[in-house]
Amino acid sequence: MATHVSAAKRARQTKRRTQVNRMRASRVKTFVTNVEAAIKSGDKKAAQAALRQAQPELSRAAAKGVMHKNAVARKLSRLTARVKAI
Repeated sequence: MATHVSAAKRARQTKRRTQVNRMRASRVKTFVTNVEAAIKSGDKKAAQAALRQAQPELSRAAAKGVMHKNAVARKLSRLTARVKAI
């Protein structure tokens, strides 16, 4: 348990930020899963639409520090290539 007021505040902030970051990461996974499902179904239009929705979500995760920017770039690149290959 934190003994200083500042340490207690930092613990509260960390708890709140962790919760927000988990929600963001979960949201990103959901959007990526939607793209994966659309690719698997073989519907190019649906896959492109899902990818268009996933792109800003992934970029936001990188901007907020939830995911590393290179990891996001790699994921987007691979998803885009798979959508084009349909």
